Amino acid sequence: MAFQHHHLYLITPSATPSFAKPIHHLTNLLQPTHHSPTMAMAFKMATTGMWVTDECKNSFMEMKWKKVHRYIVFKIDEKSRLVTVDKVGGPGEGYNDLAASLPDDDCRYAVFDFDFVTVDNCRKSKIFFIAWSPTASRIRAKMLYATSKDGLRRVLDGIHYEVQATDPTEMGFDVIQDRAK
Repeated sequence: MAFQHHHLYLITPSATPSFAKPIHHLTNLLQPTHHSPTMAMAFKMATTGMWVTDECKNSFMEMKWKKVHRYIVFKIDEKSRLVTVDKVGGPGEGYNDLAASLPDDDCRYAVFDFDFVTVDNCRKSKIFFIAWSPTASRIRAKMLYATSKDGLRRVLDGIHYEVQATDPTEMGFDVIQDRAK
């Protein structure tokens, strides 16, 4: 199978909105993997060497603009060094479905589109980023997820709030409601 040239975006630690800068001639540096043909774009998190697949960005944009997903769960594949979509919740699913989809013994990232009505009777939507790092997860996984979090957040443009949780009580629906006020 021939290796195809892909455009890659390196995430640099910058305060400017234009955090992604194109890198064009990296074909010789890349090792083809079974993910390469499906990866039209990838986003690299510079500090950890992790790559965010275009599926992550595209799913997030579909959730944000088209409202086709209520939540997305992301995971890091340590062997391929890719952040991928683990699970997507349909528009009819709720916060309890998201919480139930998180493993008891491994870390994950998640985004949740919280819709609510204000006291002025206005419909609003806020996107929450959840960093799930349960106590029972491996120390290596906790460190990897902690150091990769900011890079993923920069790729997922439009997050309003962040919740870090080590057990379900730290990310209960009441926490989400209180933060959105």
